[in-house]
Amino acid sequence: MNPADAYAPVAATRRNGVVESVHFGAVVALAGDGTVAFTVGDPRLAVYPRSSNKPMQAVAMVRAGLRLAPEQLAVVCASHDGTDVHLDVVRSILTGAGLDPGSLATTPDLPLDPGAAEAVLRAGGTRTALQMNCSGKHSGMLATCVVNGWPHRDGAYLHPDHPLQRTIASTIAELADEEPSHVGVDGCGAPAHVLSLVGVARAFRSIAGGAAGPAGDEVATAMTTHPAMVGGEARDVTQLMRHVRGLVAKDGAEGVFAAALADGRAVALKVADGANRARAPVMVAALARLGVEVASLETLLEQRILGHGRPVGTVRAELP
Repeated sequence: MNPADAYAPVAATRRNGVVESVHFGAVVALAGDGTVAFTVGDPRLAVYPRSSNKPMQAVAMVRAGLRLAPEQLAVVCASHDGTDVHLDVVRSILTGAGLDPGSLATTPDLPLDPGAAEAVLRAGGTRTALQMNCSGKHSGMLATCVVNGWPHRDGAYLHPDHPLQRTIASTIAELADEEPSHVGVDGCGAPAHVLSLVGVARAFRSIAGGAAGPAGDEVATAMTTHPAMVGGEARDVTQLMRHVRGLVAKDGAEGVFAAALADGRAVALKVADGANRARAPVMVAALARLGVEVASLETLLEQRILGHGRPVGTVRAELP
């Protein structure tokens, strides 16, 4: 499949009433019974879900014996903002496993939250593994290794042939109902599995709808009861889960977003150019087409475009 042929226009950016940019993407939505309700572009498109894989990875960890409080499990599923609240929870996971932040093999980074990043720099700080948005996932991986007596020092837990990563790969395949077509390296250093877009939707449907079993239920409960741990106070993914009761949602780098409800409805999408600004408007529009109540999500349906610091336009979904 030529990826360029898999995409269709899904959103437009308007500045002062004039179309400035058109965003292409692919969307697949599943009905409550698991059948395809509608698509835009080709649902067979192979994508790196990136951080949208985290709930699937968390299911594998729980099945492998990871036992955490819901708030901690939510940050394992997170691309967190790196605020003090997030970092304290990550530290608590490591401490509970007898580890410290020095065990993390995460790529050093500043917090995603601009205010938190500025505070680090003002204090003379720098990029660290703990602050990186995937440190919650990595802390969960390390804790799972400790529970099972698996090697975990010096980043050993990230190797694709490590028992943890083999467990994660088989769980992802089960939840998506397909074998990953490729495994690359994510930004944090962990294996990054390639799935079809419809496979991503199936995986989220499995977690939200109960097919993933008790571990999936535990992950879904953690994410939906602690949405700020999954992202941050101003993040799209957090707002979605706060406003749509029971929605399990996770954003991913390069324009990926996936979400599902317990009744089986699910959406997965990819913005072709990897730009994130069209991601939330397209997700909200797709959920609305599935019959999900989104009236309280108007701020996500239209992302603001600024001119000289003031709103002068919007990014809005335009699904065909």
